[in-house]
Amino acid sequence: MLPNSAPQCDIFRPLRQWLDRFEVQDRQLAHRIAKLVPAQCPFERDIKFRGRTLAHIPPLCKLNPLYEQLVGLRFRALCYLVDECGEDIQSYC
Repeated sequence: MLPNSAPQCDIFRPLRQWLDRFEVQDRQLAHRIAKLVPAQCPFERDIKFRGRTLAHIPPLCKLNPLYEQLVGLRFRALCYLVDECGEDIQSYC
């Protein structure tokens, strides 16, 4: 065992597991999930002045401890709408 590999408490683990197991089985819920979870990080920005990039704000979504699970949930909701409901999801992309 390495000195820095002490067991850590992951308080988000139960919520991550729940989100990973969550099955989308309702059309209205799938639409709500697709609307609430953004397709891309809304915080990433380039700050420009006269055509030159002065600063870049990185995507802060990666700091969200549930980011991967929420993106996966959105993907499953969109797949449900396409596969089970036969809907066009173009407006969510």
